[in-house]
Amino acid sequence: MKPLNIAVLGATGAVGSEILKVLNEKNFQFNKIKMLASKRSAGKKIDFRGTTYTVEETTNSSFDGVDIALFAGGPASKEFGRLAQKKGCIVIDNSSAFRLEPDVPLVVPEVNPEHLKKHQGLIANPNCSTIIMVMALHPIHQYGKIDRVIVSTYQAASGAGAEGITELRQQAADYLAGKPVENKIFAHQLAFNLIPHIDVWVEDDYTKEEMKMVYETQKIMDEPNMKITATTVRVPIVRSHSESIYVETEKIITPEKAKELWSNMPGVVVQDDPQNNVYPMPLYTSDTDEVYVGRTRRDLYVENGLNFWVVADQIRKGAATNAVQIAETLVKNNLV
Repeated sequence: MKPLNIAVLGATGAVGSEILKVLNEKNFQFNKIKMLASKRSAGKKIDFRGTTYTVEETTNSSFDGVDIALFAGGPASKEFGRLAQKKGCIVIDNSSAFRLEPDVPLVVPEVNPEHLKKHQGLIANPNCSTIIMVMALHPIHQYGKIDRVIVSTYQAASGAGAEGITELRQQAADYLAGKPVENKIFAHQLAFNLIPHIDVWVEDDYTKEEMKMVYETQKIMDEPNMKITATTVRVPIVRSHSESIYVETEKIITPEKAKELWSNMPGVVVQDDPQNNVYPMPLYTSDTDEVYVGRTRRDLYVENGLNFWVVADQIRKGAATNAVQIAETLVKNNLV
């Protein structure tokens, strides 16, 4: 196989920076790399693997000769995604622009790598909360077939970008100092508060973030009729999303069996010893690639119901790491 030329679009942003970090940690091999961003960030310097790169403004010619481009997300995806695809570049995109397009695979490599075989040059990275959830759902569904999912998320401020972190920290400082608290990024004060509202409102008073979890999970798992209800909540922590998940399965699954299934799932770590206060928490999962599962309980009234708690770093596995894993899978299976 020829040496790959790759590009990272949005290289100066939070997700782009994390993509570069993951590429380095995984020792992803390439011939050349381009650092791309908006005109505003062009000219900045990035040190990567002992070389200093100058960030280039993204233009129509940026993808000439590029084999794989990792898009960090944002408006640039719609502007350049299809264009790069037409130039023969394989795009791995972190935005929501193409996730539900019928010709675009939506992939979590541990769950549905076979979908990559159908790629036509454009591959979507799922929503961070969806990735975290399907990692936990997959082994359960494979064993007992999930009929229904009810999920509530507890999503970190960093899910709204670097500006979200800045606003949370400023709000906390102002609140503790007795100063007026301002909110610009979030709909309300987030410090010392919870906001059951992420993204714009859509039909039936659900949010776009909630419906992403419904439609994306159905697509990833090839289960268009799986019944899913989501409530997404912004919480005043910096990093790592948490999810409380309830499932009903066709085959009864005990908590012990569920923990065995998760223990055999690549990328999942079971932390489940509640009597000794062992369970996943965002404070300890940040900056890791694994999805952590715990607090597993049977439903007290429905014999095929199961409750569990899932936590993962949404910037790592929920975005950057998953994108790099897609690239690794393409290379491993000669799909480039």
